[in-house]
Amino acid sequence: MQDDASRPAERRDAADAPLPGDPESAYELLQRGRALMRQRHNAQAVVVLERAAREEPGRGSILEALGRAAFNAGQHGRAHEVFAALLEVDPSSPYGHYALAQSLRKLGRPAEAVTHLRLACALDPGSALYRGALARAVAALPRTVDEG
Repeated sequence: MQDDASRPAERRDAADAPLPGDPESAYELLQRGRALMRQRHNAQAVVVLERAAREEPGRGSILEALGRAAFNAGQHGRAHEVFAALLEVDPSSPYGHYALAQSLRKLGRPAEAVTHLRLACALDPGSALYRGALARAVAALPRTVDEG
């Protein structure tokens, strides 16, 4: 007889699944939110991922998914808040700095965005994504009179 770990997930006992009416776990909410994001239902994903974040505050994987969903739903202020919270949990996250920079850029704060892109590049110097974003952000900065 096979033990539970070796059986495929779809063949496990019904006891392994939550009972109807039981609240979803943060993990289940995260998975559902990611599925909604894959289907490009970002606003719906935000609602689901907000629930996951309330279940497990400070969980980096949930914050990252929530921030991405908010950003993709056009909720740039909310995305900024979530990515800032992600950096409180993990200040050395290059993606966190990159994502916060993208939110700042959308909020019309390009100089702050450049700062976070520089941090992302410093934390992951091999990333072409972060280097390219930094180059574009620096090129888009308004020139000062002194630079003439």
